[in-house]
Amino acid sequence: MKGRIYWSILFAVVASLALAASVHAADPALPGAKPVPAMQAIPLPYDQAAFEHEGRELTRYHFGENLRRPFWYPMVGPGGRSLTRMGMPGDPARSVTQASQPEDPNRPASPGGHSHQNSVWISHKDVGGIDFWRDAGPIAGQIVHQFVADGFHYIDGEKAGMLSVNAWNGPDCKLLMTDRRRSTVAPGDGDSWWLVIDLQLEAPKGGEVTLGKTPFGPIGVRMAKPVGVNDGGGRILNSEGQRNEKEAFRKPARWVDYSGPVTNDAAGGVTLMDHPNNPRHPAPFHVRDNGWMGACLTLHEPMTIKDGEPVRLRYGLWMHAGVPDAKELDRQWQAFAAEALPAFEKPKSE
Repeated sequence: MKGRIYWSILFAVVASLALAASVHAADPALPGAKPVPAMQAIPLPYDQAAFEHEGRELTRYHFGENLRRPFWYPMVGPGGRSLTRMGMPGDPARSVTQASQPEDPNRPASPGGHSHQNSVWISHKDVGGIDFWRDAGPIAGQIVHQFVADGFHYIDGEKAGMLSVNAWNGPDCKLLMTDRRRSTVAPGDGDSWWLVIDLQLEAPKGGEVTLGKTPFGPIGVRMAKPVGVNDGGGRILNSEGQRNEKEAFRKPARWVDYSGPVTNDAAGGVTLMDHPNNPRHPAPFHVRDNGWMGACLTLHEPMTIKDGEPVRLRYGLWMHAGVPDAKELDRQWQAFAAEALPAFEKPKSE
């Protein structure tokens, strides 16, 4: 009996190896066939781009001109469910029409005020006195996608990425700031994966712009409802060992992890990381038990950006299964911190 089991196992192994070899062997009809990249950035209709790993979509970048700002959604976790959501639980989002209208004190209040919390997004509460954080109001601005930068047209390979250019326009359509935004998606350990966001904030030519003192910006993450501390019994942990809003609220840290139940059988979460090269690192993190977290750039004092002196920022998001401990989270941050910063100019090889 043992001999039969041995030979059955051996046969199965040999057969699987033979199948793998046949799959990877070049088809005689395609002598010039090249390897298919594991990671792909795929342009989609309606101003979207999907980032896929071996055919599985991990996230999608939304950048239509009717949006108040671009964002990434979903952020796929265990069971194929998104670790993030659109809008705050219990606070209905305003419609696009409402969001584009200035507030009128004589008009009944909108039923919701958190339509800006779109999964993962880049914005700032005060850019030259204009509010790019909220969706409505007399001083609400709009971050408008301009184009995908030349030389970065949906890059595939071990990592997938794109570099877009965005205009930060005031309510009068005046350009206050430009950002160059590089989105890079890559597989991580096990079923985990990464979204790394590189930003270069630039003042208008011949001018300058001031990012005002505020806890809101430049990056926000709205967690899925079941992951939240209040709604799902999740957990917030930062690099200093502080837990949940009571301890970690607006405290400086290298990283903050938000983990909680994603399905009835699995937990997961997102770790938001501040790169050591970022100005004012370690960043204070604005975290809430209601499922929100963000890294602050100008919590304590404003920052002025001058023409020819852009501000460079890098944030990492690690999407993972389970509830990792501080040791594992710090190991992931060390790997993120050790990576060289990519260039924003067009690669010479492309």
